[in-house]
Amino acid sequence: MNDALLDRIRQLQPELTAIRRDIHAHPEIGMDEHRTSALVAAKLREWGLEVTEGVGRFGVVGTLKGKAPGQRAIGLRADMDALYIEEQTGKPYASTNKGLMHACGHDGHTTMLLGAARYLSENRGFGGTVQFIFQPAEEGRGGAKAMLADGLFDRFPVDAVYGLHNEPGRPLGTFMTRVGPALAAGDRWTVTFRGTGGHGGATPHLSTDVLVLQAQFILALQTIVSRNVAAVDSAVISVGAVHGGSPGALNVMPAEVTLGGTCRSYTKDVRDTMERRMRELATGLAASFHCTAEVAYNRGGTALVNHAEQTAIAVSAASALVGAGKVDGNAPPVTGGEDFAAMLEARPGAFVFMGQGAGGATSEGLHTPTYDFNDDAIPYGVGYWVSLVAEEMGMAS
Repeated sequence: MNDALLDRIRQLQPELTAIRRDIHAHPEIGMDEHRTSALVAAKLREWGLEVTEGVGRFGVVGTLKGKAPGQRAIGLRADMDALYIEEQTGKPYASTNKGLMHACGHDGHTTMLLGAARYLSENRGFGGTVQFIFQPAEEGRGGAKAMLADGLFDRFPVDAVYGLHNEPGRPLGTFMTRVGPALAAGDRWTVTFRGTGGHGGATPHLSTDVLVLQAQFILALQTIVSRNVAAVDSAVISVGAVHGGSPGALNVMPAEVTLGGTCRSYTKDVRDTMERRMRELATGLAASFHCTAEVAYNRGGTALVNHAEQTAIAVSAASALVGAGKVDGNAPPVTGGEDFAAMLEARPGAFVFMGQGAGGATSEGLHTPTYDFNDDAIPYGVGYWVSLVAEEMGMAS
């Protein structure tokens, strides 16, 4: 365990905590990160990095070259955007932007990467180049693809790229990752059933009932994972919304009902199977009810797949920081999605989770109105990035 490094980084903690809380108080939704991007760019320039703004609209890249010989280049990435959630933490630094909140810890991610840039700018004993990548719009708004489309890795070449996410409820100072699929592809779907509608009391026998149809469809959806996906594979299909009829006209059978939800998977074959079977069930059941079905299946981000070599480097870096006993290199996959997957399709790399504390407020779940990033986790995140640079490029004292 590298207590000496953590102690040096903790000297920066008051400054970094103030930055984190300032970002938290001013959350911005994806592709609207005006203030956050400007703050990031200003801090990087203050610390002597070469800064490029507007990469993929609101992305910022800070470039730092070490003083030791070496040509290797790596990318370290953090996300900056917030969520449409009304904050309920009651903190003095709570969101000042109504209806927006940093409920996923991106304020902490941004701060920890800034902290690494701050530390390494004063300790350039590594050999090579570090690209500090601050990404907009991780939360389903395509920020990674926007940066890639804007030539991210052509303009800022890297041999490998790394990402990190906080994990509430896990002990502070622990790290988790795995080789291969680590997070799921996330898709959204909607199905609209159309029939004749009718009078639910007087003439239901003369009508086609889309509400009974949608009930049958919801039940049938459960057979896709249980009977069409191999037992050794993982998949999730959930219904998140059903809209049809009116509470003010309970004797009316609606002519149309729309429902929708999400699908999660780790492989292309499973993803293809879920979409195909969903379409088959919707159209087949609709025909049996003398109705029609319109299916929209929208594929979101791909599954995040960690590369073996870089995952081993990430595990070694985390172990050097906190000790091997606090690092799980074979953690189970997570069915959440992560936009960083697109960067791992473009370059080899690895994504890790970092525990930010168990018990009390630190165990509140991500994407909830009472979540808050634990500032005591900041030194561990900064330390991981610094340790990773040392692992990849060496570090002279």
